[in-house]
Amino acid sequence: MPPKITNSVAWQQAELLMQPAFIRVVDNIRKLLDVSAWKGTYQDVLIWPPNTSDETKAVVTRLLQELEAATPEKAAEIRETLARLPMPHPGYHLCLQRQEQQVSVDLWELCYQVCFLDYNSLSDKPVDIDISLIDEMGDVDWNALEAKTKRLVEQVFASLPPE
Repeated sequence: MPPKITNSVAWQQAELLMQPAFIRVVDNIRKLLDVSAWKGTYQDVLIWPPNTSDETKAVVTRLLQELEAATPEKAAEIRETLARLPMPHPGYHLCLQRQEQQVSVDLWELCYQVCFLDYNSLSDKPVDIDISLIDEMGDVDWNALEAKTKRLVEQVFASLPPE
């Protein structure tokens, strides 16, 4: 679940950190994949709100497809219906495979762990920016960002099933 950010300063700090964090996450994954028996591919996914039924997912997916070719009148009707339904948000997963073993890692969740203190995807509590990743000038502290990202990516690889 995307983090709950409650003020404009935190939004600005999150905007400052998210892209560099994502780049560092992907680069650290690449470095570990280079020396690992695991093979990695990336995949765009849709993340649905918890407890969304398969039937509702199918209805929303069908309506989104219909929306692309709809007349202006029909499009307004479809948007009205979609506004009452749960909507997915885009996600990006690293799919790891070694022989028959497969593991999927949500890269946005990993970035949230980098950028926020004690981030928990199951909590709806507001998040706090990890301000140790921002220097005294208000810019990204690249050394701190690299150190935290490297540690979290290494934890992901350390938690993979053994051979």
